[in-house]
Amino acid sequence: MQEKIDQLHQRRASLAAAGGEQRVAKQHEQGKLTARERIEELLDEHSFQESAVYAVHRANRFGMSDKDVPSDGVVVGQGTVLGRLVHVASQDFTILGGTIGELHADKIAQAANMALRTGSPFVCINDSGGARVQEGVDALNGCGHIFYANVLLSGVVPQISILAGPCAGAAAYSPALTDFIIQTKQAQMYITGPDVIKQVTGEEVSHEDLGGAAVHAGRSGVVHFVAEDDAQAALIAKKLLSFLPQNNTEDPPEVEHDGRADDDPFLDTVIPEDYRKPYDVRDVIARVVDDADFLEVHASWAANAVVGFGRIVGRTVGVIANQPNQLSGVLDINASDKIARFVRFCNAFNIPLLTFVDTPGFMPGVDQEYNGIIRHGAKVLFAYSAATVPKVTVVLRKAFGGAYIAMCARALGADKVFAWPSAEIAVMGAEGAAGIVFRKEISQADDPAVKRQELIDEYRGTFANPYVASEHGLVDDVIVPAETRRYVAQALESLTTKRDMRPPKKHGLMPM
Repeated sequence: MQEKIDQLHQRRASLAAAGGEQRVAKQHEQGKLTARERIEELLDEHSFQESAVYAVHRANRFGMSDKDVPSDGVVVGQGTVLGRLVHVASQDFTILGGTIGELHADKIAQAANMALRTGSPFVCINDSGGARVQEGVDALNGCGHIFYANVLLSGVVPQISILAGPCAGAAAYSPALTDFIIQTKQAQMYITGPDVIKQVTGEEVSHEDLGGAAVHAGRSGVVHFVAEDDAQAALIAKKLLSFLPQNNTEDPPEVEHDGRADDDPFLDTVIPEDYRKPYDVRDVIARVVDDADFLEVHASWAANAVVGFGRIVGRTVGVIANQPNQLSGVLDINASDKIARFVRFCNAFNIPLLTFVDTPGFMPGVDQEYNGIIRHGAKVLFAYSAATVPKVTVVLRKAFGGAYIAMCARALGADKVFAWPSAEIAVMGAEGAAGIVFRKEISQADDPAVKRQELIDEYRGTFANPYVASEHGLVDDVIVPAETRRYVAQALESLTTKRDMRPPKKHGLMPM
């Protein structure tokens, strides 16, 4: 028996060595961890149990040998994060560049399916050159199985992708199908690489400029979080998982809290006296959520909207807000997509929605119209209307036109709507409205400029305040800003047993 045990230890040692000392050393020189080291960073100590450890591919063409491909270039299994079960797959770039072959893909798909069976999150750490050329169509078919598994898991268990190295070609579509993507600054993600682009278009572009973290987090909107390195990526994943339920049948985990929701006088001063001046809505969010603990999602993309996770007296809440210091908080195409996607995620996983409104409307312009602002803006309307979780809305300042409705007005099913005294709820701003409503009076006045300002003030006093909306039952209460946290906490507490029955159907048809 001892001889057999010794052989087992030798096998395990060969697996731990991955693609060999030289390749592991090169991985480390590039500031990257190995597949197993990344799993160790993510999971609780000694909790990992590997699956399909000795699985061997059946490819035998183009020099392929099972001796060169331990674990077929991917480590899969399950463990715990903060004591809660997760399933994980981690690609090994030291073995055939982490390329995806038939068995490699099957191992990832099986790990995803186990997450589905156990109702627990799935985390996939990507470091791959794409589909394995030596295996041809079998490799592509394997990628398809991963995509299919991602779709089956969607809306059932949280899915997180960590991009820790190359993620090229077909391999890039699996992360795109998951709920959140964390990309390290050492990683690149693209469908066609710089060499192919140069051959086809003649354009020269670097790997970093094409698919680096800054590009995907700030320009394409594909990536939700940027990490300095693998260790920080694991920390972000842990933080994210701490806000989320295990699956769609559970409520998010509660953190022990004393239940206090004290008033905060700072909020009475956060809105500038001059309604045209900007402020940072994250200052409001930080004073309303517990301990200013807010995990912003998509922080670098569509900055005119802010979305992310916080807690109110220990319970997870999804926060959505217009950002007045970026494009005045206007809703454009990207902000609409950002908000709609986040709302859909929160609704799928039983996370209440808290919306802060300060927007002058939808972005005007030929470019926005040609690129479908109507279609994209409709996504926000659809997402909020379809959401059955508790929905609390606080109007901070501007709430004009269709954007007022889109930001979870009463008409879209908001359960509670509060407004600050600074709120202006109207079809449009007073300046624009006066020019339309009082055009004749202004043009006939002895001093049109003075008359215009007089009528602007009249319109603002009549409509650009929260009281008309409150009188019409569209605002539950006008509150002192300092009291916001208390009002929100009480509202969410009263909505914990909310039930919202909808017509039976396979699914709605969201404008895509």
